[in-house]
Amino acid sequence: MPVQFELLGQLTVSAAGRPIDPGPGKARLLLVALLLHSNQTVPHATLLEALWHDDPPPSAHANLRTYVRGLRRAFGPDEGDRLGHSPGGYRLRVGPLERDVDRFEAASERGREALATAGPAAARAEFRKALDLVSGPEPLSGLPLTPLLARRVAPITDLWLTVEEEHAETLLALGSAAEAVRRIGPLLERHPLRQRAWAQLMLGQYRVGNVAAALDAYRRARQSLRQQSGVDPRPELTALHDDILHHRPHLAGPRGGPQPSAAGTGTPAATAPDAPPDPHTPPPDPTSSLKPRQLPSALQDFQGRDQDVTRLDRWLDQALAPPGTPMIAAVSGMAGVGKTSLALHWAHRVADRFPDGQLYVDLRGYNTGGVLPPEDALRGFLEALHVPQNRIPPDLKGRAALFRSLISTRRLLIVLDNCRDAEQVRPLLPGPGSCVAVVTSRDRLTGLVVRNGARPLVLGVLAPREAHALLGSRMGVDRLGTDPDAADAIVRATGGLPLALAIVAARISEQPGFPLKAFADELCGASGPLDALDEGEARQVFSWSYLALSEQAARLFRLLGLHPGPGLTVAAAAALAGTTVPGVAPKLRELTRLHLLTEQAPGRYAFHDLLRAYAAELAALPEYAKDRAAALHRLFDHCLHVAHPAGVLLQPQWQSFAPVARLAEPTAAPPADPEAAAAWFTAEQEVLPRLVAAAMDSGFEAYAWQLAWALTTFLAPRGLWQRQKEVQQLALAAADRTGDLTGRAVTHRLLARAYTRLGDLVSAEELLTRALAFHRELDDPAGQAQTLHNLMEVCYVQGLLDQAIAYGDEALPLHRRGGNRSGEARTLNAIGWVHATAGDYGPALARCSEALTHQPPGTDDNGRAATLDSIGYALDRLGRHGEAVRRYEEAIGLFRVTADRYHEAETLLRLGDTLLATENPAAAREAWREAAVILDELGDATARDAHDRLARLDHAPADRGN
Repeated sequence: MPVQFELLGQLTVSAAGRPIDPGPGKARLLLVALLLHSNQTVPHATLLEALWHDDPPPSAHANLRTYVRGLRRAFGPDEGDRLGHSPGGYRLRVGPLERDVDRFEAASERGREALATAGPAAARAEFRKALDLVSGPEPLSGLPLTPLLARRVAPITDLWLTVEEEHAETLLALGSAAEAVRRIGPLLERHPLRQRAWAQLMLGQYRVGNVAAALDAYRRARQSLRQQSGVDPRPELTALHDDILHHRPHLAGPRGGPQPSAAGTGTPAATAPDAPPDPHTPPPDPTSSLKPRQLPSALQDFQGRDQDVTRLDRWLDQALAPPGTPMIAAVSGMAGVGKTSLALHWAHRVADRFPDGQLYVDLRGYNTGGVLPPEDALRGFLEALHVPQNRIPPDLKGRAALFRSLISTRRLLIVLDNCRDAEQVRPLLPGPGSCVAVVTSRDRLTGLVVRNGARPLVLGVLAPREAHALLGSRMGVDRLGTDPDAADAIVRATGGLPLALAIVAARISEQPGFPLKAFADELCGASGPLDALDEGEARQVFSWSYLALSEQAARLFRLLGLHPGPGLTVAAAAALAGTTVPGVAPKLRELTRLHLLTEQAPGRYAFHDLLRAYAAELAALPEYAKDRAAALHRLFDHCLHVAHPAGVLLQPQWQSFAPVARLAEPTAAPPADPEAAAAWFTAEQEVLPRLVAAAMDSGFEAYAWQLAWALTTFLAPRGLWQRQKEVQQLALAAADRTGDLTGRAVTHRLLARAYTRLGDLVSAEELLTRALAFHRELDDPAGQAQTLHNLMEVCYVQGLLDQAIAYGDEALPLHRRGGNRSGEARTLNAIGWVHATAGDYGPALARCSEALTHQPPGTDDNGRAATLDSIGYALDRLGRHGEAVRRYEEAIGLFRVTADRYHEAETLLRLGDTLLATENPAAAREAWREAAVILDELGDATARDAHDRLARLDHAPADRGN
C-alpha cells in the first residue's frame, strides 16, 4: 500500500488517508534520517549521529533497535519489508513519489521544461503545483534537528526557495508583479541572503509603481548581506538599483500593469490591477543589442588544472586567429572530477573575448529526471538571442539551422554542460565562424571528436599538490598545516577526486574544533570512504553514471567491484563476467567511455578507489548474491590456472602440486616460457597479494594458498622477503583453516624461508619443524628433503655448522629416493658452502663439483649459478683468484638469466672482494656499485655491506685507487 511521507512542513505520514504516528521525537528523527536516504542503507554510525549528534547514551544501539521496531509496528504488518536491515545499517523502501519532496521536485522540473518550451503561463501552473505541497514555513518545521540532519535538510530548503524564485520570475513575466511582491516579501524576512529574491522584490515594487519601496528593498538587502555574511550585493543587484534610480526603459513590465511615476515618489501612475500581457505587443527585435550573459557563477576558490586551462587557452588563440576556425572542446571525465568547474572557471576567464555574449545550458545528461532534449535547449538559446516565439521553428532541424544562422556572424562562447552523448549535443554546435563551444560529459564523446573535429580534454583526478591546495582553499591553509600526515591521508583516501575533497573540506570547516586526524581516520575506517562522504551524496553522483549503462555493462561494473585491484586485465574481466575476451570487450569499452573505468595500458584497466567501493557495494546487495559467489569462483580459478603454470616455468626445480581442478576453459592462455611468465608476474605482482587475501576472506582457501605459492616463485628470487612473509602468512592461515596437509606443509616451509632471510630464526625453525612433520605424515620424501635443506640454512646462519651438514646429509637420500637430481645437487652445493665457510676448502670443492655434474647447462640454471658461486668462494680463499673471478662471472650471468637479483647481488659483492685482491680496484668498485643498486632497489639490509665497501675504497691510499 502506498504511504505518503510529507516533509515540506511538519513531518506527517499517512496511508490511504489514515494517519500513521511514527512515535516520539527520537523515532521521528530516525524516520527523517531514513527518508533523507530513501532506498539506501544508512550506516548505524550515521543514524546514531542523526539522533544524538556527538553524545549518544550507552544504550544508543539498543534504543535504535527499539525505535526501528516501533516504526515497523507503525507501518503495519502489510509493510513488513518497508524498513529492512542490511549489513551495517537500515534501509527504508520508499516508492516513486511517496515523498512530497519527490513530487515537489517533479513538478518544479516540469515547470522548468514548460518555461523552456511552452512559456511562463504553463510554467507558473506547474510551479504552483509544487508550491501547493509546502505546508509549513520550513521543511520539517517543529522538529529539533541535530546538526547532521540540519545539514541534509538544507538542500531541500534551498530547492523550495529556488522554486519560489522561479515562480516569481513567471509572475513578473506575466505582469503579475503585485502577486510576486506578496510572495517574495515574507520569504525574505526568513531568508534575507537570497539576492535573486531581493532583485525580484525590487523589480516587482518598481513595476507596481512603488519606486521608494524598491529602493528601500535594495537598502535592506545590502544591510542584511553585510551584517550576516560580510559581503556586498552582487553586481547584478547593484546594477538593478542603478537602473531603478534612472527609470531605464527595459525595466518596464508587460503592457497593462501600473507604471512608476516619473518623480519616483512611489505613487502609481495607474491604479489598474496586474493585467495579462498584451498579445499585440511587438516582440523584441532579434538584432537587439542586448547580449546574453548566461554563465552561472564559477567557484571562487578554483584550484589546479593549470595545464588544462593552458591547453584551452591555446586552442582559443588558434580559433580566434585569422582566418578563424570554430573551436569545440570536449571536456570529459568521471563523475565528480570537476568538469563543470573547469569549464565555468575558464569561461569566466575568457568571457571578455566574446563581445556577443555567452550561452549556457545544463543538458542534464545523467540526471534522474531525464535528459534535456536538444530541441528544448535550442529554444532556450533562440529566446536568449531574442527570437520571437512565433518565429521559432517547431522541429529540431529548423531550430538548429536558425541557431547556426544567427550566430554565424557573431563571436559567442557556448557552454554545453553535462551532455549525455554526441547525438544530444551535436545540433547545438556552431557552424563556421568565430564561436567557441565547450562541452562537458562523462562520455568520452569520441563521435564528436571524429565527426565534428572536437578537441578532447580528458580530466583525471587532482595531483597531490593540487588536492592539498583545494583543501587549503576551502578550510584554510593554517588548519591544513596543523597535521600534515592527516592531510596526506585525506588526499589519499579521496583519491584526489574534487567532489570528495570538497565534501571533506565542508565537513572539516563545520567542525573547527575537531582534529584533522579524526576525519582522516573516518575516511580510512572499516566502513570505507563512501560512508564518510555520504552526506555529500557521492553515491548519488556515481549512480547517475551507473544508471546510464546497458544492463550487461551494469552487471560487469558490479562484478568488477569484486576484483581487489589495483588493476585488472581483459581476461580477468571476462572471467568475472563468465564470458570470453571478445565477449567482454564491448562492455569494457562502454565503461571506459563513461569514465567508470580507465584503460591504463592496452588491455589493462583500473578503477578510481571510490568507484571501486561503489561497485563493490552494488555487488554486495542481496539480490546479486549468487552472481557474486560464482563470479569470485571464476576469477580465482582463472588467476590460479595462469599463475600456477607460470610459477612452474619460473622455478621448475621447486616441488609443485596438483592445483585445484580447473572450473572452466581459461579466458587467457598461461605464459609459454620463463620470460613470459616473469613478465606476467611483474604485471600482476600488486594484484596477486590482494587476490590471496580476497580468496581467504571469501571462503576460497585452497585458491588462496596455491596462488601464494605461485607468487612466491617470483618474489623469492628477487629477495622480496617482506612481501613473501606477508603473503605466506595469509596462505598459512588459509591452509590451516581447511586442514589441507599439503597446503600446511608448503605454507609453513615458505613462510619459514622468509623469516630466515629476515633474521627471525626462532620462528623459522619452529615453522620448519612443523613442515617436516606434515611432509612425513604425507610420506613425501621430496618435501622432507627440501625442508631439511631449509633447516640446514637456518643452522648455518646460527653458526651451527655441524648440525647444518647433518641436516644436509639426511636430505640427500630423500632427494635420491624421490628422483630429484636438482634438489640433490642444491643440497650438495649447500653442504659444500658450509665446508667452505668453515675453511674446509677441499671437501667444499668436492661436494660442489659433484653438484655441478647434476646441473648441466639448461637444466637448473639457477641452481648451477649457486654452485658456481660456492666454487668461486672456495677458489678465492685458496688464492686462485683468476679461476674464482671466472666462476663468479659465470654465476652472475646465470643469476641474471633466471632473474634472481638477490643472489646476483651477493655474488657481485664477492666478485668485488676478489677483484680488489687482484689489485683491480676499478673493477671491484663497479661490481660493488652494481650490487648496491640491486640491494637498494630490493630494500635489503645487506645493501649496507656494499656501501661500506665502496666507502672504504674511497678512503683507501692513493696507490689502491683506480
